Amino acid sequence: METELIRIFDENERPIGVKTRAEVHEKGYWHEAFHCWFVETINEQAYIHFQLRSEQKKDYPNLFDITAAGHLLADETVVDGVREVKEEIGIEVTLEELRSLGTLKYCVTRGALIDRELAYTFLGVNKCSMNQYVLQREEVAGMARVRLEDAEGLWDGTKDSIHIEGYIEDISGFRCIFSKKVGTAAFVPHDSAFYQEVFMKIRKQLNRFIGLKL
Repeated sequence: METELIRIFDENERPIGVKTRAEVHEKGYWHEAFHCWFVETINEQAYIHFQLRSEQKKDYPNLFDITAAGHLLADETVVDGVREVKEEIGIEVTLEELRSLGTLKYCVTRGALIDRELAYTFLGVNKCSMNQYVLQREEVAGMARVRLEDAEGLWDGTKDSIHIEGYIEDISGFRCIFSKKVGTAAFVPHDSAFYQEVFMKIRKQLNRFIGLKL
């Protein structure tokens, strides 16, 4: 995976070449990613689905993250990004079935890793229940859901912890259910501004397209 070739960009989002994944994260080059958030509505409440990253992952193991996401390779376009949804959580969707949340530009630095992404971001609403996912076990250890309102509160500082529920799947496919309180430390450390922007865009989409006044 570290030898995958990825397009890189300058600060003005102009393409400037191709580097390996390892070089991209070592040098902090801007590069393209595909993010897909799934939201499930239950009794007119919106719940965001988070994947639990596998303990085998090099970056951010055992932390909750975007429902499905990944890098776009040098020979791929945003249309190809939907493969991440099928690969990681076993759900087949087309780009036309998803709602665009725009391109988010952000940076995460952790130790020697510098991750500067141009993330093409999409939303899927009521595509499946949490139990319907088929997990790519080497990538995803489990799934969880959080009320949109709680997620907003956690990252705008009005809540110190929130309720999260879901399951962890072992190598035999057995799912262990959990329900607990967590803080921001349980999630991949994207900037608070990143999460706040995503949740704001999700809320706008829900209000506009399915009439939820959340």
